[in-house]
Amino acid sequence: MKRENLIPRPDWPQKMEQVGFGFHSIDGIYWDERACYALTSGEVDMLEAVTNELQQMCVEAAQHVIDHDLFDRFAIPREFVPLVIDSWNRDDATLFGRFDLSWDGRSPPKMLEYNADTPTSLIEASVAQWYWLREVKPAADQFNSLHEKLIAQWRHIAPGASVHFTCADSEEDIGNLDYLRDVAIQAGITGRFIDIAHIGWDAIGKRFVDEDNRPITTLFKLYPWEWLVREAFGQNLLSSDMRLIEPAWKMLWSNKAILPILWELFPDHPNLLPAYFEAQKFATDFVKKPLLSREGANIGIYAASGEIHTPGEYGEEGFIYQAYHPVPNFVVNGVDNHMVVGSWIVGDEAAGIGIREDESPITKNTSRFLPHYFV
Repeated sequence: MKRENLIPRPDWPQKMEQVGFGFHSIDGIYWDERACYALTSGEVDMLEAVTNELQQMCVEAAQHVIDHDLFDRFAIPREFVPLVIDSWNRDDATLFGRFDLSWDGRSPPKMLEYNADTPTSLIEASVAQWYWLREVKPAADQFNSLHEKLIAQWRHIAPGASVHFTCADSEEDIGNLDYLRDVAIQAGITGRFIDIAHIGWDAIGKRFVDEDNRPITTLFKLYPWEWLVREAFGQNLLSSDMRLIEPAWKMLWSNKAILPILWELFPDHPNLLPAYFEAQKFATDFVKKPLLSREGANIGIYAASGEIHTPGEYGEEGFIYQAYHPVPNFVVNGVDNHMVVGSWIVGDEAAGIGIREDESPITKNTSRFLPHYFV
């Protein structure tokens, strides 16, 4: 793997907007084609294998949590535990997820966390960087089968269904949701957008309804489970038969408590970092992570070289502690570019990667997205 400097295409903003990627410059530079990453086919094969193995390890970890009633470790409200267990035992289908990996191109990739419930940076990883490849590196290939696999997975999990799509009110979330609705429609699904604030509850029929009082039978939500279970209307999920994608069992994988569970089950695995529920396991060089947090909020790095903290509103539910493993840093003209690989899962198969960079070693919602190719 190597980082290559490039001259951006002069008309790249218009081309991004043509494929539905309208938030390409959110908070300044987001899509960044001043550089790209070049991989080999062997490296791609390795990343695919590692991602598939991590996915299967997470399956075993979730079963372990259920078998040993470890839900309190995850701060899942007790009244929702049966919902999690039932959805797991039914094998409720999942659409997608994204592992964040630290990988320098030489040593084995290390799992930093699993964005298994509401992963974003999807449209940029799927169509945006694919069209970049066709124009900038037409003789090369890309680790990217996201678009085709998403269509196939929608056909598998909801053939011919009517699905309502909802998310929080942010430009990025709406952009990702629009893309997911588009691939669902391509799969033959009727997809309707609904503002999450407009979802109603029919107390007589004990069902969720849309603005026209039509029952919502299937809801795809780019909205975290941990928010749903702590909101007043979320209690109605306990008496509703509405199907949710992602399913309730994803509360196990999207919670950073899964990291110590994985380390307990697979100690010294080459693709895991030591992780515990107790800070005392580390003298130094560790990262403090909230069980429930997003976009790098409330992360603390405690290293011999110094401490780094990010602000935020998370941490009330508790923390886990993971060994500090510096992500690769490509310094260009005195500017740090800390790189993280987002490795995508669709269904239960690896489906491609997206690469983000930040001047900070903590990846945030302001981090930049860079395309890649392989030969």
